[in-house]
Amino acid sequence: MLIQMEKVKKDYALGKTTVHAIRGVSFSLNEGEFAVIAGPSGSGKTTLLNLMGLLDVPTSGKITFEGKDVSSISESEATNIRKTRIGFIFQTFNLIPVLTAFENIELPLILKGKREEDREERTKRILKETGISDIASHKPDELSGGQRQRVAIARALVSGPDIVFADEPTANLDSETGMQIIKIMEKLNKMEGVTFVFSTHDPRLFKIAGRRLELRDGKVVKDVAQNGNKK
Repeated sequence: MLIQMEKVKKDYALGKTTVHAIRGVSFSLNEGEFAVIAGPSGSGKTTLLNLMGLLDVPTSGKITFEGKDVSSISESEATNIRKTRIGFIFQTFNLIPVLTAFENIELPLILKGKREEDREERTKRILKETGISDIASHKPDELSGGQRQRVAIARALVSGPDIVFADEPTANLDSETGMQIIKIMEKLNKMEGVTFVFSTHDPRLFKIAGRRLELRDGKVVKDVAQNGNKK
């Protein structure tokens, strides 16, 4: 079991009002899953991703990562886990404008203190796997939306994470480009064995995902495997 959520809640203060973003969510994720979190805007999808990715902490409940309770670990511990075990793909790409595609992808390896020759080998391999070797020397403002998203995917995968969280990865892409991105992530899930978890409205991701969790008002109202059986 990779991640387990036990009665997890997340509340936010909004003026004098308390927003109950996540309301007692419980489920587990296994290694190698290709899962989507679906639900309308405001249902808590991004909040749930942030909690699982240790970008946020729960108000109550328990989150375990590979059997370790990470519900209230220090920020330095959370940062170390994110740096070494978790990858993130954001719908706004979050690439560094002054760096080339190669340098953006290589950056996580630099932060991990990898040797230059190891960084170069790994970065070239992930560039090839994501089909963007030809744009390695280009900066983000020279790339299309689809190319930027491929760079973001490559950056998320370059350090060999156990799990990648993707927040609406096809939201800012046209239909054809979005489908190409979906196929790349599906291929990498199978080739690299990386667990993928998406928040999405994209019905094409619903169809190919091995698992679909549906959120409504901060609660998981449905947890279904691809064959239609409840998890």
